[in-house]
Amino acid sequence: MVQEVEARSGSGYLLLVVLLVLQAATVAGVVFMPLLLKVLLGLVALLVFICWFGFYMVQPNQGKVLQLFGQYAGTDRTTGLRWANPLYSKKSVSLRVRNFESGRLKVNDSNGNPIEIAAVVVWRVVDTAEAVFEVDDYENYVTIQSEAALRNLATTYPYEHDQDDERLSLRSDANTIALKLKSEVQDRLQKAGVEVLEARLSHLAYSPEIAQAMLQRQQASAVLAARKIIVQGAVGMVADAIEQLKLQGVVELDGERKAAMVSNLLVVLCGDQQAKPVINTGTIYS
Repeated sequence: MVQEVEARSGSGYLLLVVLLVLQAATVAGVVFMPLLLKVLLGLVALLVFICWFGFYMVQPNQGKVLQLFGQYAGTDRTTGLRWANPLYSKKSVSLRVRNFESGRLKVNDSNGNPIEIAAVVVWRVVDTAEAVFEVDDYENYVTIQSEAALRNLATTYPYEHDQDDERLSLRSDANTIALKLKSEVQDRLQKAGVEVLEARLSHLAYSPEIAQAMLQRQQASAVLAARKIIVQGAVGMVADAIEQLKLQGVVELDGERKAAMVSNLLVVLCGDQQAKPVINTGTIYS
């Protein structure tokens, strides 16, 4: 595995002045000096001319990967005008923070339900040597591996879980799912010298063919959960009412009268519509 090392380079501003002086001196020598010196100064002038190809510019948050005849010679991250061996080939690698948004992928969750899912991955290059030499195209590598990690994550967890299901779900545990997605993407991109700064789901929905059925299921689950809470509260209120009537001696209730009161109170408390009182002028025994 090739890892990044610092390249040997010099300030281009100083070399610029030196080469200008040498170039002017050698050209003047070729013009005015004797023939033998002209040949020698001509060779020096040619060498100075070749040295001009050693200049390159490094922008902020950029690295220059230097190679000598295919061999890695180091990475220069010093900004400004730089100079190195003119025989070096130089490849620019951006170190800036970039983001990638996947397309909407259609996959099945762990329960087999078809869903649509997409994610945003924020990343940057931290090792230029690995990015250039370990993979063929590190930008394309980030795209493919991020989508592969997203597919794997979607098939590992359900879209939504029931109340008695303790598994993580893609919809309810967004923060935890985001951390797991970031970890999985980072594991896949480690060999490419890439650091993942953030990974989050940007789109999550059931596929159109089952979306309506799943919406009805969610609505039914919500109604059942609400009914359960209403019934629990109503039972407690009925028990408190009977206990208060007994303690204060307002009325003596036998078993049949208690059953009738409980029935009436539960109908009033659990009903969807407003209760309509009925005045009973008779007796429950007739």
